[in-house]
Amino acid sequence: MFTSADIYTVTDFSRKPAEHIKRLNESKRPEILTVNGRAAVVIQDAESYEKMAALADYADSLLKIRQAVDEQGRDLQDFRQEFETKHGIKP
Repeated sequence: MFTSADIYTVTDFSRKPAEHIKRLNESKRPEILTVNGRAAVVIQDAESYEKMAALADYADSLLKIRQAVDEQGRDLQDFRQEFETKHGIKP
């Protein structure tokens, strides 16, 4: 996921923030910022962050549905088909 090209020092970021922001917006790749040679923070553009957050929410929803279905002893595929039919969702 990360390459050495994605790693910068916090000092470099603080000296050239506009350069980093431009690169983040163009590449859509996160950057790792280091302090004393160790990873300290990860930064990314807002659009990529929003997509990542939406995917995390979706995954969390699926996990909660799976847990609820398992607790009720229903097969997930049966539940999904019933849910899609009930709500007019076409797979």
